[in-house]
Amino acid sequence: MNKKKRISKNDIKTAKRLLKYVTETYKFRFVLVFICILISAVASISVSLSLKFMLDDYIIPLIGQQNPNYTELYQALGVLACIFIAGVLATFTYTRLMVYIGQGVLKRVRDDMFEHMQTLPIRYFDERTNGSIMSLYTNDTDALRQMISQAIPQALMSLFTIIVTFISMLVLSPILTVLAFVVIGIMMKVTGKIGGNSGKYFVKQQNSLADVTGFVEERMNGQRVVKVFNHERISEQEFDELNEALFESASQANKFANMMGPVIGNIGNLQFVLTAVLGGFLSVAGVGGITLGVMASYLQFTKSFTQPFMQVAQQFNSIVMALAGAERIFALIDEEPEKDEGYVTLVNAKKDADGNITECKERTGMWAWKHPHSADGSVTYTELTGDVRFEDVTFGYKDDKVILHDISLFAKPGQKLAFVGSTGAGKTTITNLINRFYDIQEGKIRYDGINIDKIKKDDLRRSLGIVLQDTHLFTGTIMDNIRYGNLNATDEQVYEAAKLAHADQFIKMLPHGYQTLLSGDGEELSQGQRQLLSIARAAVANPPVLILDEATSSIDTRTESIVQKGMDNLMKGRTVFVIAHRLSTIRNSNAIIVLEHGKIIERGDHEDLIKNKGTYYQLYTGKLELS
Repeated sequence: MNKKKRISKNDIKTAKRLLKYVTETYKFRFVLVFICILISAVASISVSLSLKFMLDDYIIPLIGQQNPNYTELYQALGVLACIFIAGVLATFTYTRLMVYIGQGVLKRVRDDMFEHMQTLPIRYFDERTNGSIMSLYTNDTDALRQMISQAIPQALMSLFTIIVTFISMLVLSPILTVLAFVVIGIMMKVTGKIGGNSGKYFVKQQNSLADVTGFVEERMNGQRVVKVFNHERISEQEFDELNEALFESASQANKFANMMGPVIGNIGNLQFVLTAVLGGFLSVAGVGGITLGVMASYLQFTKSFTQPFMQVAQQFNSIVMALAGAERIFALIDEEPEKDEGYVTLVNAKKDADGNITECKERTGMWAWKHPHSADGSVTYTELTGDVRFEDVTFGYKDDKVILHDISLFAKPGQKLAFVGSTGAGKTTITNLINRFYDIQEGKIRYDGINIDKIKKDDLRRSLGIVLQDTHLFTGTIMDNIRYGNLNATDEQVYEAAKLAHADQFIKMLPHGYQTLLSGDGEELSQGQRQLLSIARAAVANPPVLILDEATSSIDTRTESIVQKGMDNLMKGRTVFVIAHRLSTIRNSNAIIVLEHGKIIERGDHEDLIKNKGTYYQLYTGKLELS
């Protein structure tokens, strides 16, 4: 019982929040929709109510007259026609408005989702599949569209119709309305019972649909791996299991949803028969003042009274699916954003004649950390040089599983620091901590003497250039993809960056050169070419600190020797962190750090480590291989 009550409260809370989107964004239009629906409902009921007056006041009195005067009848018909036209216009108006409102609300919901998603920590995406997140933007928002543009106006129309119809029935015959009241209780009981079961399975359906979408997205991206290892049949079996779960939940949900309409319809038919029998008996007995006109109108109202319940039953599945989707959407919007308590910012700077650093608006090629001091309100500036130091750093992605143990290291401005170790040793984790994708549990990381916790994350990351092992290219031209590293870069700067990365040669050989359109993560290019574009993207950013995570892992040996020269040019005057399996690429590093199980076991330059004949020596000579 408590579980059912809790779910009901969540549904109501979600519905209120969704309705707030509608009323806040389109308050005037929604009020107009409200009025139009009310007019449409009253007009619809007026047609049924007119039967009493048309029969009792106009048609029956004319029967048997020698020279009947139809003037009043024509006038009544004219009034009825005007009411009917007003109802049609009101229906047309609110239908068009709800389409506009529905699309507008969805735009705002998608904007809010995407805007908030940009603030979420990397950890959020590590714990979810891309497909399940995409499902929020597709399946769940589409369910919202159906509810806002169709279910909400239909529910309001049904509510007004029920109220106006009940009042009209009560005015026509209080005695017969007692029977209607009993039927209402039965309908509400049945609707609640069937609807509760249907809603439970519709929630499962939305979750299962997200699982299927996520699975398909993963297998599409990993199709080569699936084929290489002949896992087609296993993938089919795994998909069948997820699809079976979706089938079960969807079939159960629709079974109860489809059951509701016929059940309520038959209850309505039973009410119609009982009302006709009881009304006929009371009319013959002369009880309750039931005339032919009253019976005709009341029986019509009986049908009109059942119809709204039928319409709600038809829209019930859309409402439940939309609420389930909205709950998932709001869960993303309510997700706690990435915390950033930093207050030190990165600014353009220059030095005056006395060597003092001052802030300036124009780009000078010199950067400084702007450090406000709350104690006395003063501001100090520290030149960005790229001095990075780890002091007794301990970190784990989960509190109960430590990855790095008491790590201490430093990279002075302009130095090249290389990390060597087997998979899982903690190499990439160290670079993830420098840009604060994750925050450490113990110790300190200092950047130019400033604790990086004090630096705003956007400014910190703006000072870093990163070339990842997995290259990601966006849909757009090659020029756009390189310029992604610096959106203000000129065409000439893009060309220079491409030449520096030795990407210029293959780009010019493409049919449209730098204007070649890429799609599907640049699938039309080789892996090596994509990596060169990634290096060019880092080059155009022109950062003081570079992080190269297996930057040449996808490039053949011949290309690597060419790229390495460009990389050496790119690294001049910069602090560089390099992760590489190919030890030949890090021989000229100022310091090489060997990691094992999250601990530093060796450090020194190439010559010193070779002399020590430890782990690095064994790796370099091939006596020990990286796993």
